[in-house]
Order: sequence, then structure tokens, then C-alpha cells
Amino acid sequence: MKHTRLRPLAGLAAGVTVAALALSGCAGGGESGEGSGDGAVTLTVWHYYNTDGQVATLDEMAKAFTDANPDVTVDYQYIPVEQMTTKAVTAAGAKTGPDVIIFGASGTYDLSQSGAIEPMDWFEDFDGADQFPEGAMQKIDGTLYGVQGFVNLLGLWYNQDLMTELGIDAPPATIDELEADMAKAVAAGKQGITLTGKPGLESQWQGFPWFTSEGFSYGDAQAEPMANTYAMLQDWVDSGYLSKEATTWDQTVPFQEFAAGSSLFAVNGNWQIAAAQEAAFEYGVAPLPITDEGGVLLGGEVQNIGAFSKHKDLAQEYLETTFFSTDGELALLKGFGAIPTRSDAASAKEISDDPILSVFAEIVADQGRPSPSPEVPSKNVNSVEGLVGDYWSKAIAGAGSPQDLADELMAQLTPLLNG
Repeated sequence: MKHTRLRPLAGLAAGVTVAALALSGCAGGGESGEGSGDGAVTLTVWHYYNTDGQVATLDEMAKAFTDANPDVTVDYQYIPVEQMTTKAVTAAGAKTGPDVIIFGASGTYDLSQSGAIEPMDWFEDFDGADQFPEGAMQKIDGTLYGVQGFVNLLGLWYNQDLMTELGIDAPPATIDELEADMAKAVAAGKQGITLTGKPGLESQWQGFPWFTSEGFSYGDAQAEPMANTYAMLQDWVDSGYLSKEATTWDQTVPFQEFAAGSSLFAVNGNWQIAAAQEAAFEYGVAPLPITDEGGVLLGGEVQNIGAFSKHKDLAQEYLETTFFSTDGELALLKGFGAIPTRSDAASAKEISDDPILSVFAEIVADQGRPSPSPEVPSKNVNSVEGLVGDYWSKAIAGAGSPQDLADELMAQLTPLLNG
């Protein structure tokens, strides 16, 4: 499957990150909206968005909602991303909080345990519920505590001009094909692939497709799939396909390398769409060449009603007509640069006619997995993801044999997975 260069999508916001958007000040926090005594209601929404495109999109959503509900005012209140969970937990302790809360997936456990959010029992009766993939559901012990109206995810970016020069007809569909293509790139004086290898959470996200493709599961963690993955990485480094400098790279640097034309492939995300437009070559995106066992983690924010909202029916209506609606998700695509999770929104012309966005939508449907992984005890998510990311980095660095690294990881990982 070939994809030509992406033409700019009007209004598409640049730079949506993996774990959370890079955010700073907008407005203060507050409590659940209350009526003014004359029938008017203020609906309070906590969020951590602050780029121009994001703020404009929220305002558009508020206008559409208040046009349909003239007695309602939507009060968006900015909470810095690093403060959101703590502030919501503290408010819940005082039996207060917002009507709607938009939060990072890693906060789901703490928010649910503190009582800041409640199970979304109402969602199964929502008319559009069947449009959402399982990967967009945030569950604790099988109970739904949040839904993602949009996601960020990884794909395989490729340099179409270089592929043509090397006689490669199509993006690789298997790891064997990937390695054969990378060998051709290295023989021509180019890198084979760029990806994230910096220790920590980002590398867990980066590594997940590859070690799950080898059969690893957090629900039944085994050393062998990890050892096989580490052997693959070290072979890539030894063969010159992957630079050992990747151990210092976050998501930004490897894509800069790719966009500069130095690499045939880049494992990176939809948030790089704007950056890709600066490349001086034709490019495309394909699904990662992983097995059916492998999956791609779906990042992005989660939405739910605040447990202490005094207007839960209105809060539900707000979510159903904004973040969870087809039109709302397409507005988020335009303003946030994020991929809709609703299957009908994902198949809209704005996406289906676009050679890049359509592939990311395909990946959501075919390879998407919930992030964080449901098999990881919620209280240990950060510890597990940080540890696994650290060993992904160690493997690239050659800081031990694949088997030794896998055994070391399992010795530390197993207690965390057992809770």
C-alpha cells in the first residue's frame, strides 16, 4: 500500500504528545457547577489543554452545547497536567469537584479509588457506544471508569522516495521484510530505522508492539518473548539498522532524523503529521509489521463525569454531544490533531480521503490496545511501565545479553504484576 505526501488538513494542530500534551496556564480550578437561582446552570469542565487550537475547539464545543441548552454556561477550568489527579483526589475528599473531568489514563486508578469518578454505567445505553473500540475503554477490574474520545498512537513512517530508489515496492508487512528493507538502506548509506530508546515510560510505549508481537503479555509475563525482542534490537544495532544513540532519544529526535532524510523508517506517531510536512521527500505511514499477537497502545486523554457533579444528566449530555459524538471527534481531529475513536468518525471523508490519517484510523481498529494495559495492577502502572521502558533502553545499549536482561527484568517485574 503506497501513500503520497499528506496535504495539510485545515486547522490541524501540531505536536500532540504520547503521554500528555505539553501544557501550561489557562485558568484556575473550581468546583462542580451550581445554579444561580434563576434556572441558569454552570457546568464546570476540568482539563489541561492550552494550545490555541485546543482552546478554540473547546470553545466551539461549548457554543454548540449552550446553543442547544440556553440556560447552561460551560465553565472550562485549566488544571496543569501534573496537578490534575492530585487536585481531583483532594476535591473528592471534600466531596466537591467538577461536573466533567478530562484526565490522563494513568490517573484512572487513583481517581476511581478516591471516589473522584464513578463507574460509567450509563455508557452502555449511549446510542453511540457500539462505535467505540475496546482499546478506548479505561477499566479497573473490569469496571468502566472512562472513555477516550480520541487517541494518539504509533505507526511505521516510511521515506517513499528512498523506497523507490532501493527498489522496495511496498512497506513491510512482517519483521523479516522490515529487516530486509533496512539492510538495503544501510547498504545505501542510510539508517534503517529510528525509534525511542530513552529509559522510562516512553520506551515502554515504544516497545509494547514489538514484545507483544513476540508473545509477551502482562497477564502471563514470560522471559522468552522479552529475550527474543532484545535479541532483535541488538541485532539491529549490530547490523547498523538502528543507532545506539537511540538510548538518548525521546519521540522528537528520531523523527527529526527521519524528516531530515537520514532513515528509511521511523516508528512514531500521528502527532508528527505537521513535522512530516517539512520533509523534502514523499512519505507515508503503514501499520507496524507485527504479528496478530502484537498491539499498539492507544494514548490520549480520558473523559468521565465528576462523582460530585450536581448536574450529572447535563454532564452526560455534554460528553455525548462533544467528545463522544461524531462531529465532536472530527472537531478534535481538526483542533487537536488526534485520531477519533468512534468507527464512524474514523471512516469520515476527512480521514478516509487522507492517505496518512486513514492509516492511523486503520491501526486504531486493527492493532489498538488500551493504555495502560488492563493486566497491570493499576497501583503499579507507573512502576511497571518505567521498569519495562528502562530494559528496552538497556537492550539497545547492549547492557547485557538478551537472556540476562530478560531474566533481570522478570525478577523485578513479577512482584509488581502480582500486585
